[in-house]
Amino acid sequence: MRSYRRTLVSLLIITLLLPFSAFADDLIMRRIPTTFPEAMNALQTAIVEEGFKVSRVQRVDIGLTSSGYNTAEYRIVFFMREDVVHDIVKQHPELIAFLPLKITIFAEGSETILVTLNPLKLAEFFPDLKMEKTFASWNDGVIRILDRVQSE
Repeated sequence: MRSYRRTLVSLLIITLLLPFSAFADDLIMRRIPTTFPEAMNALQTAIVEEGFKVSRVQRVDIGLTSSGYNTAEYRIVFFMREDVVHDIVKQHPELIAFLPLKITIFAEGSETILVTLNPLKLAEFFPDLKMEKTFASWNDGVIRILDRVQSE
């Protein structure tokens, strides 16, 4: 458990020390020319069509608004194949912070932006796990989800 905490603290420190532009290739992002409600509906539909289950939707805008910020609609959609999450967490508890997979969706005027961590980066964060094929599969699924939303 200490190793897990040490890894998380190390990742946090690295994240804070590196400029944001260093992470640009680590993210997958789509700008969708539709309103937030339409994009949100399309995202949840695409997740299900890809064989994943939406486990929850977290409203970020409410917390920001209650803290005094003026913000547009902003959500984090958590999703995964339920059996896969439980099996992986049992075998590799160090991945708990990254699971389930998540896509952040927020309004920007009449458009909507979707952004997520590239699952292939997990192979770099955890090279000892030898899960490159699994991470690549997740990456392919995320790309297909975002492409579906963008094409609607």
